[in-house]
Amino acid sequence: MITFNTIFYALLGGILPAVIWLLFWLKEDSKHPESPFLITKTFLAGMGAVILVLPLEKIINDFFPGMSPLTFSLWALVEEGLKFAGAYFIAIHTRDDDEPIDSVIYMITVALGFAALENALFIASPLLNPLLQKEAIIPSAISAGGFRFIGASLLHVVSSATIGLGFALTFYKSIKAKIFWVSFSFILSVVFHTIFNIFIFKQEGPETFLTFGAVWLAVALLLLFFERIKALRPNRIKL
Repeated sequence: MITFNTIFYALLGGILPAVIWLLFWLKEDSKHPESPFLITKTFLAGMGAVILVLPLEKIINDFFPGMSPLTFSLWALVEEGLKFAGAYFIAIHTRDDDEPIDSVIYMITVALGFAALENALFIASPLLNPLLQKEAIIPSAISAGGFRFIGASLLHVVSSATIGLGFALTFYKSIKAKIFWVSFSFILSVVFHTIFNIFIFKQEGPETFLTFGAVWLAVALLLLFFERIKALRPNRIKL
């Protein structure tokens, strides 16, 4: 049964960890921080993207059932496409995107908004499951939220940030260079997202942590890229 408490705790469990991650990443742009209003709008755009993704992924699954690589690829394409659209139309194409790091920040923000609502739905699942014993409901919800916090949330960050890097590394380049590298980074993000989904659905137990480890390694690389982006200047860009 859906109650106010169920909705509240599910949203709290989904949004609070996402906000914690967001505050962590915003520190990378502490010298010239983005408008809190624009960050909030971008975060909400990510949450809104989930509402659009769910029926689209159901349609994909109806046409290509069985959790095939094609299904995972199309799911990733839809998710990354809608996250990108949200960040682009809300923030990236505006005057506020006035330095290389901004596009990465906006893409991470939209990704964490997406993860927040997606995680809330996963947390709500055990809370609404009538087959679970009462004493197992809370541990199941906490477990779902915990795994999403260290895995899927960071997957969304890395895959969306990859698109942001395409913008950042070509910030002072020509339109043609931007189109090429952003397109390439978008494809790369879809591939990474697809591979993660395939492995996370195929693996069980300790093997799952190997997949999470790969995501954390990607996060470490992303932090290194942040330092490179901060050093970019109009007269010293090298790709």
